[in-house]
Amino acid sequence: MDIDSTAQDKARFFAGAWGRVKALPGKLKAKVTSTAKSIKKLGQDDPRRLTHSLKVGLALTLVSLLYYARPIYDGFGVSGMWAVLTVVVVFEFTVGGTLSKSLNRGFATFLAGALGLGADYFASLFGKNGEPIVLGILVFLLAAAATFSRFFPRIKARYDYGVLIFILTFSLVAVSGYRVNELVVLAHQRLSTIIMGGATCMLISIFVCPVWAGEDLHKAIASNLEKLATYLEGFGGVYFQSSESDGMGTGKSFPQGYKSILNSKSSEESLANFARWEPGHGRFRLRHPWKHYLKIGALARQCAYQIEAINGCIGSDHIQGSEEFKGKIEGSCTRMSAECGKTLKALAASMKTMTDPYSSANTHVENSKAAMKDLKFALKAASLENADLAAILPAATVGSILVEIVKCVEKISEAVHELSQLAHFEKETVEPTVSPEKPPQLLHRGIIQPVLDGDSTANDNVVITIHEIISTDSPENGKACDQHQVPKPGKKIEAL
Repeated sequence: MDIDSTAQDKARFFAGAWGRVKALPGKLKAKVTSTAKSIKKLGQDDPRRLTHSLKVGLALTLVSLLYYARPIYDGFGVSGMWAVLTVVVVFEFTVGGTLSKSLNRGFATFLAGALGLGADYFASLFGKNGEPIVLGILVFLLAAAATFSRFFPRIKARYDYGVLIFILTFSLVAVSGYRVNELVVLAHQRLSTIIMGGATCMLISIFVCPVWAGEDLHKAIASNLEKLATYLEGFGGVYFQSSESDGMGTGKSFPQGYKSILNSKSSEESLANFARWEPGHGRFRLRHPWKHYLKIGALARQCAYQIEAINGCIGSDHIQGSEEFKGKIEGSCTRMSAECGKTLKALAASMKTMTDPYSSANTHVENSKAAMKDLKFALKAASLENADLAAILPAATVGSILVEIVKCVEKISEAVHELSQLAHFEKETVEPTVSPEKPPQLLHRGIIQPVLDGDSTANDNVVITIHEIISTDSPENGKACDQHQVPKPGKKIEAL
């Protein structure tokens, strides 16, 4: 009985093992297919990644000639490997990143090499016994001072890599000088190969399918403004209709692109830093105000945080609040949100075309500020003495945040206008919407209907009936119809 059970266990084991072996080709095929799809998606998301990979391969192939070509190898020797190492280390995705690392590495190597030779000569004056002590003291002092300088924000942002190379090169040259006789030749070979590697990277990065960090920063800021505009243009209608969706989660399908702006600070600062190293290209001049983009990005993040605060109010039944109170502020809040979205969209379009956005965006800014005043009037007109505070607080919070968004959008508009002046954007051409022959309109709003009296003659007065339009969310009250007699030109106006 035991023998039979053991045989059955072995049979089941071998059957399971055979099944796993048979399933291996299918799993391997699925794994290869999944990897191929991820690689294809990575290349399709940004085709410049594939181009960058080919550029790095080209640069490494060119500097490898220092080893492959015998005449060149005889001139540089084993130091030719420093050119290969330089390409691997300094070739970045953007032109600015490559220039930053290449120049940092080149100048740091030159300065550290010169100081290392000077330190070696100075230490040799103290004889064989004192030379290692003096070299040790010099290495300690310069390494400590250079490391401390990395804590300065400006040096940390732009020259941190150069300081690291300086410490490394100075230490190597100073220490090697104690044992190597031909130190000057060795330092010259290393500096020459590093310059050749860095120059190869810079030339390929600039002239072969360049990826400009400044252009990426410019597009990123404009894209962030568009994301904010997309959300704000539809927020008013979605929020005030969310209570009718029976908690179906209206906000879940609402555009959430603004969330990527919340964590954009590091990438924007990195792009701005690299953009300062780039030469003038396209519509961007040599001293383009890249630092001002960081100001616009900070204001955009501030607006995004405020949007994040009101985003949770969409489709949440437990914070909907009083529908009556929401109805009183619906018109003002919807106009505030829509006008802010139109302002940001106009600013984004002006940045893409590099035109002055003042005339196009200023109209929407003024409209949003007018809607903000209407909201204040609506709140004053609403009878809140006996109102339930818990019922009106959610909607009042949304209105308060929208007021802050209006102020933030106004600051963004001013910042973009300031950028357009610093960067010399083209002036925006606006076509006139009113014919020059038409007289200017004297009334802000209303419907004017001239009515002739039945007994009037050609010289009698004309009765004009003005029907005043009263907004549903405005507390202003007035007569539905005011009548005034307007005579022909040259006659005195008499009120009926």
